[in-house]
Amino acid sequence: MIIDFHTHIFPAKISQNREKYFQSEPAFKLLYDSPGARLVSAEILIAAMDKSGVDKAVVFGFPWKNQEVFALNNDYIIESVRKYPDRLIGFGCFDPFNAKAEKEAERCLKGSLCGIGELAFYESGINEETLRKLSSVMYICRTEDVPVLIHTNEPVGHNYPGKTPNTLFQIYNLIKKFQGNKIVLAHWGGGIFFFNLLKKEVKEKMKNVYFDTAASPFLYDPRIYLKAKELAGIDKILFGSDFPLLNSSRYFSELEVSGLEKEDIEKICGLNAAKILLGQVAI
Repeated sequence: MIIDFHTHIFPAKISQNREKYFQSEPAFKLLYDSPGARLVSAEILIAAMDKSGVDKAVVFGFPWKNQEVFALNNDYIIESVRKYPDRLIGFGCFDPFNAKAEKEAERCLKGSLCGIGELAFYESGINEETLRKLSSVMYICRTEDVPVLIHTNEPVGHNYPGKTPNTLFQIYNLIKKFQGNKIVLAHWGGGIFFFNLLKKEVKEKMKNVYFDTAASPFLYDPRIYLKAKELAGIDKILFGSDFPLLNSSRYFSELEVSGLEKEDIEKICGLNAAKILLGQVAI
C-alpha cells in the first residue's frame, strides 16, 4: 500500500480563473502566478497516481484567507473524497487567522475529512500570534485525534516561492505548545529532527511529530533519508510528493539509491501513514 501524504487539488472555478484570486490572496499569487505552477483536479491526480503505482493520496487545497474561497476548496475536497473513497483521503485547509477557522475545522471533520492541513504561514512565519490563532483548531484536532499538517521549511539556503520566514526556534515552539497533537511537519520539518541528538527534552517533546518528504528532490540530497532514519526514526517519515509540483516517480527513484532497506521504504511509502490514519479511513 503506497500512500502519498501531501497533494493539492483545486476545483475548476479556481484552476480556470486563478488570476481572480491574486489580489486578495498574496500567498496564492506568490506560489501560483507562474504559468508553470499547475493547478489540478482530483481526476488528474488519480491518473498520475495510477501511472506511478500510488494507491491512496491525502488531498487538500490551499490556506486561503477568504472564507468563501476556503469553503469552496474544502467543499471540493469533500466532494472528491466521496466520489473516490478508495483513492483519496481529505484534509481541510484554511488560514487559521480567519475568524471562521474554528468553525471550518469542525465542518470539514464532520464532512468526512480526516485531518487539517496543509496550514501555512507564508508571511508571518510561526510566531507567537500564529500559535495563538492556531490554538482552537489544534484543540479540535487533538480532541478528534486527527493529524494536522503544517508547512515548514529550512531557514537557511536559497530562496524560492513559498519559503516562509519560519525559524527552528518557532517550529520547536509549535511542537512544545501542541505536543498532545499528531503533527506532520511538511518538507522534512526544516531539519529540526537533528535536535533529537540533544540529551534533554527534545525527543520527548517530538514524540507525536512526523516529517513528510514533500519537495525533497528539489531541496535535499538523497542521503537525507538515511540521516532522517537515524535522527528522527524510520517510523516518523511519510512519503509526500507535493503533487503536482513533483511526480511520485522522482521520490521512488531517490529511495532506490538512498541506502534504505526494503522494509524501511515500505514504512515511508505507506505503513507509517496507515498508522497515523488508523481509525479515520479504511486502509
